[in-house]
Amino acid sequence: MTNALKTMGFHLFSPVLRQIITQPKACFSYSVLRHSFVNTDSKPVKRKGKPDLPAHWHSLSWEERLADAVTPLWRLSYEEQLKWKQEQQHKILLEMTKLAQDSPHKPDDLRFPLLPIVPSPVIDGYRNKSTFSVNTGVDGNPKTVGFYIGKRGNIVCVHGDHLLNMPPKHKMVARYYERFIRLSPLNPCILFHDGGHWREITIRTNSAGHTMAIVYFHPQQLTPEEISIHKADLVEYFTEGPGAVCQLDSLYFQESTMTRCSHEQSPYQLLYGQPHIFEEVLGFKFRISADSFFQVNRGAAEALYRTVADLNRTCVGGTLLDICCGTGAIGISLSPQMERVIGIELIEQAVEDAKYNAELNGVNNCEFLSGKAEVVLPNLMPTLGSYGGLTAVVNPSRAGLHYRVVRALRNHPAIRRLVYISCKPDGEAMRNFRDLCCGSNFQRKINGEAFKPVVAVPVDLFPHTPHCELVLVFER
Repeated sequence: MTNALKTMGFHLFSPVLRQIITQPKACFSYSVLRHSFVNTDSKPVKRKGKPDLPAHWHSLSWEERLADAVTPLWRLSYEEQLKWKQEQQHKILLEMTKLAQDSPHKPDDLRFPLLPIVPSPVIDGYRNKSTFSVNTGVDGNPKTVGFYIGKRGNIVCVHGDHLLNMPPKHKMVARYYERFIRLSPLNPCILFHDGGHWREITIRTNSAGHTMAIVYFHPQQLTPEEISIHKADLVEYFTEGPGAVCQLDSLYFQESTMTRCSHEQSPYQLLYGQPHIFEEVLGFKFRISADSFFQVNRGAAEALYRTVADLNRTCVGGTLLDICCGTGAIGISLSPQMERVIGIELIEQAVEDAKYNAELNGVNNCEFLSGKAEVVLPNLMPTLGSYGGLTAVVNPSRAGLHYRVVRALRNHPAIRRLVYISCKPDGEAMRNFRDLCCGSNFQRKINGEAFKPVVAVPVDLFPHTPHCELVLVFER
């Protein structure tokens, strides 16, 4: 594998990736909780894309069923999880190769190296952002805060205290929020048309222990004056009442009549504390707002950004297009390598954070643009020259890139390397891979030289779940 990398120009890899290639996988010990639910006498039930469940799954406790729904790999040791994910990524890349190649090939022929998965440095309690729902609990109480399982009309909300990926602070805030809404005279908002007000809560934390909570609320027919009374009760509860033990640094409140909405659609109201929390990644400090995107696993995010930086070492000194840049973490972390970084992001607050983060860290070669990538990028591309080389890094949501973005990248001849980071490469990203690598299609206005995948590196940001990030490098 090392020789194959050298022939493709990867001999300049840092010791970090050389270690990734050769390091043995470590076996981690697990708590009693992880094994207490396992019944080895049961025959497995087949599930597509997930490990098998015991045949008597429907007779398990609600806690076990929730663990199987939220963290399906929790029954495996971490070494087994990594092995399973490595095999899944290999299968996904084989499927991608079939889509990208016009000629038939052997099913087991990957044609480019898939490096060993990079493990997460933190296995349990790694999430820095969690959202807890409000719904009817196992005991029938409609004011239960947790995670619901089941189908519409038969949903049960279960406490998440036993989930391995949740940190203790998140579980604590969720429990105290549940106590608060049970004291409130207002009903929970489970179905919008049934009325009710109290909805889910999002908790964000950083490695320093600072905590931000965002409470979502449906105003229904309440007047602003009536809502202000309940906001005051919420603040008093978390600052002077029982919830003060949570030691919140920020308490936000969002009134919304929609399931999901942005700050622009319905502003986040800071009821108490600091407007932001901060996190440090690879020596850079980042400001995090209520709705900013930030990787949920800080330690593994550092491993991800190191991997991207190592894969990009052969393009040092050129221009980097950071598409779907969020708060600028990738662009800023790669800025020492590049002459210029241009980030594009849809969420305006995230762009403000990215600009602030660049200034906070004394980074002067980054600029960030707000808007839909499919609108901004095609207009931007003609202004970009090829001086010093042009590299694109894309980190889209699970929905993948818009077709116009892929077309703009494919048709710009100066882009010789594209780094695609996907948290769901077997989803809509497959369509992106096909359009990047297929032959010219003048009907679809794809006429640029095709890209070819040259190396892939999985990075495990989500222990106990089937998901990981896949870093896939394309060249032409």
